Amino acid sequence: MAEILSIEEKKKRILANCRLEDLDEVPFVVEVGPIHIATKEFYESPEAELAFTKDYIKQREGVYDYGYPNIKTNQGIGIVAAAFGCEYTVNNEADPWIKAMIREENAEDVYKLELPDVVNNPVYKQAWDRVEWLQANSDIPLRVVNVPSPLVTASEIWDYTSFIEATLTYPDEVHCLMEKVTTATIQYIHEQFKRIKNLYGISHEFWAVPRELGIRVSDDTAALLSPNLYREYGVKYNAMIAEEFGGIVVHSCGNVANVAGAMMEIPGLKGLDFTIPQTEDWAKIRDAAAGKTALFLRHFYWDHINDPNADLAAYSKKIIDFFGRKGIFIETSIPTQKEAVELGEKLHKLLSR
Repeated sequence: MAEILSIEEKKKRILANCRLEDLDEVPFVVEVGPIHIATKEFYESPEAELAFTKDYIKQREGVYDYGYPNIKTNQGIGIVAAAFGCEYTVNNEADPWIKAMIREENAEDVYKLELPDVVNNPVYKQAWDRVEWLQANSDIPLRVVNVPSPLVTASEIWDYTSFIEATLTYPDEVHCLMEKVTTATIQYIHEQFKRIKNLYGISHEFWAVPRELGIRVSDDTAALLSPNLYREYGVKYNAMIAEEFGGIVVHSCGNVANVAGAMMEIPGLKGLDFTIPQTEDWAKIRDAAAGKTALFLRHFYWDHINDPNADLAAYSKKIIDFFGRKGIFIETSIPTQKEAVELGEKLHKLLSR
């Protein structure tokens, strides 16, 4: 079995890869088990989150990869929309459900929206109390609390389908909303960095993305926009966040092939993070981004909808053969610890030179 790297060596190699330096091994992580999100059990109980984390650390013992113990603060991707006043429902199936406040019929209401108090807003306070409790009761480093992109938050405040249409039919109102949401998001991120003393990484997902890269945002709405609409509503506001924090890593699920090139136009972009099985035209991503910025390419076992028995090691090698090695990160998962140990060994052999 390969000797598991020290945490310091993992950090060193991750940062070098983000800087597009040459490495002997493509960094990868292997998560274990089903998706872990902000369901009622975890959203309402930091005690349950910490218990889950300690058990999860045990499940990953013996796995060779580039992850190390951390706590997912786990408050759901709708946190900023909820702070603006959207009704949110904690449930047993998914992140808290968010009910939109704006539609075409009341588009003018965007002008009435007020920025949430970043310290005392009840939704934020829930998160800050959680951070405080976790830090007081454990020395395990924390991921940032979920950071939605301005586009994602806007599409939660403004009914999703109506919002996509409104980017064409109500551009003034959409820009007003985007400006408010971006300002609120910047305030929210600053408050996190003030409160999280033992930071694992700038993502709410498993990769320990270095602070040097600024902040990672989830920008799932991007996949539904044309390149020009993304330039108008994605590039502009993500750039404001990148300028504030010294960089940005942009994640998007869905078929992002058409907007990958536009994403590369974000000033201060430090990386792109895609769920790669959802995109058929890999060439557009490769041609736009490979070797030019860090690429975090995810394929969890449940992402392979069309091939549930996919060989995860072979698929990872396929990614490297197609995109090259420079700046590439592989993120995958598998149901059990035994399988994770085996997969880590296979990936170590396949992704090393």
